[in-house]
Amino acid sequence: MLTVLVDYDSGNLHSAEKAFQRMALETGAGEVLVSSRPEDVARADRIVLPGDGAFPACRRALGSYGGLFEAIEEAVTTRARPFLGICVGMQMMATWGREYQDTKGFDWIAGEVVKITPADAALKVPHMGWNDLVLDHPHPVLAGIRTGDHAYFVHSYHFRVENPAHRLAHADYAGEITAIIGRDNMLGMQFHPEKSQATGLRLIGNFLRWTP
Repeated sequence: MLTVLVDYDSGNLHSAEKAFQRMALETGAGEVLVSSRPEDVARADRIVLPGDGAFPACRRALGSYGGLFEAIEEAVTTRARPFLGICVGMQMMATWGREYQDTKGFDWIAGEVVKITPADAALKVPHMGWNDLVLDHPHPVLAGIRTGDHAYFVHSYHFRVENPAHRLAHADYAGEITAIIGRDNMLGMQFHPEKSQATGLRLIGNFLRWTP
């Protein structure tokens, strides 16, 4: 079994690599590889797409690696390999990103990425720090996770799903903020599971065990 963390120069992958390696060892999930090579993505059993920064910059960066996005899309949408997008890696699963300029996403889960607008003006954007998860729908990757468990967020934009069934969990920041999305073999987490201590490690372990 091989899990590939896609490296396209969009964020520091060190902490994510360590967290996935730890949980792969604990769950017997095999090898974890950080790679920007389309051929590695093509042979992966699971694919993880992280992302830090602005939606348009991350989308351009991913597209600048010849054949990399195409390999991801073929593996996920044609061969149904389990996929996890983290932070902007999740946001790019949307139809559109509205950060700075309208930017086309993968259109894997219908919706748009829009700026957080808390109802309480005293709450700052970016939304940064620990927040409780509120579970909306059951999912195998949420096994052992309960409403009230904490996750670590750093973001100014969030995913507004078109179909409410695709929002698996949210957080309350003077308004509902999408935390986890999913359908079929695809998952996305707005927060950083690799920085979310016990909750994040459990989610990573569940993803490595998950068979859609």
